[in-house]
Amino acid sequence: MSAQFVQSVTRLAPVPFVPEISLYQETDLYALWEVTEREAGRTGLDPPFWSVPWPGGVALARYLLDNPAVVTGRSVLDVGAGSGLVAIAAARAGAVTVLASETDPVAMVAIELNAAANQVPPPRCVGSFLDLSVPAEVVVAGDVWYQREMAERVAAYLDEAAGAGAHVLTGDIGRSYFPRDRYRLLGSYDLPVSKAVEGREVLRASVWQVGSP
Repeated sequence: MSAQFVQSVTRLAPVPFVPEISLYQETDLYALWEVTEREAGRTGLDPPFWSVPWPGGVALARYLLDNPAVVTGRSVLDVGAGSGLVAIAAARAGAVTVLASETDPVAMVAIELNAAANQVPPPRCVGSFLDLSVPAEVVVAGDVWYQREMAERVAAYLDEAAGAGAHVLTGDIGRSYFPRDRYRLLGSYDLPVSKAVEGREVLRASVWQVGSP
């Protein structure tokens, strides 16, 4: 998929609650999914999750921009990067290097476009986090707790990262697969969200750190 395609099916707009950052966005996921598969000439592609600023990522981005000392001068890995929102926030907050764990090739294109739109160096896409050792001092993961198998893999990786000395943060809306008993709450935000996507106009998302509650 080309950058021209991504730009043609989305619009560049500020992220609600994080207006310092703009992303190429489209709230109608199903329509965009159909268009993407038609353009690719095949079915079975990943849903275009990269086209929406999900609330856990928004909360993490807001937290990093408001608390830049967390990442300033440090290396950062964004697990399940999607649009690259959190990776871009880390770069804006002063991270020296930013890696994005993302396997969707269309998302990789969107990440580069979004980074360019926000005048930060594009994060280096490194594929699945399952293939990585812990390559960064700070590891962030937004909206990764929506499916049991995925959540178990992410939890194990984040525990490994914390055990290796990384500062580990996650953002989520309180999904049932989030292992809350292993995390400490840092802050919560009431976020404006798309009613078409979330079924409501305001949603609470929180930022958590690996460690005792």
